[in-house]
Amino acid sequence: MIRVEAAPFDPEAELAAFRAAQAPAGAIASFLGCVRGGGTEALILEHHPVLTAQAIHSFADGARQRFELLGLLIIHRFGRLAPAEPIVLVAAAALHRRPALQAVDYLMDLLKTEAPFWKREALSNEERWIEPHQADYAARDRWTAPIEEKTP
Repeated sequence: MIRVEAAPFDPEAELAAFRAAQAPAGAIASFLGCVRGGGTEALILEHHPVLTAQAIHSFADGARQRFELLGLLIIHRFGRLAPAEPIVLVAAAALHRRPALQAVDYLMDLLKTEAPFWKREALSNEERWIEPHQADYAARDRWTAPIEEKTP
């Protein structure tokens, strides 16, 4: 399931529903990203609905090809978000922990660097654009190795 939406979501309820739908899974890994506080008044995320949906579906397809997954959940918000609000939730279900953990890491690396979102941080006296850092690109580049054959 993939959703890109302006509406707030309840991460615990989303994970509970996802977990309930993944009965055969031996592992469910997840990541929840929230708006930072500490001076940030809001995070403003803009996107192109068609391009963003296509990109995220492509990332999900790549995760399914690379890892033995039973299910995926990706929810990403857009609009004006306040500190502590959830921005993104990624969850992966697999028979074993390693593919679930790796799939979440892979997807977050791609979402952070490749998803077509434009981000601005609203501070008390200014707004500034936010771009991925060099470390974000280095994390993404770990996944450029060819996909290995899956072993039973």
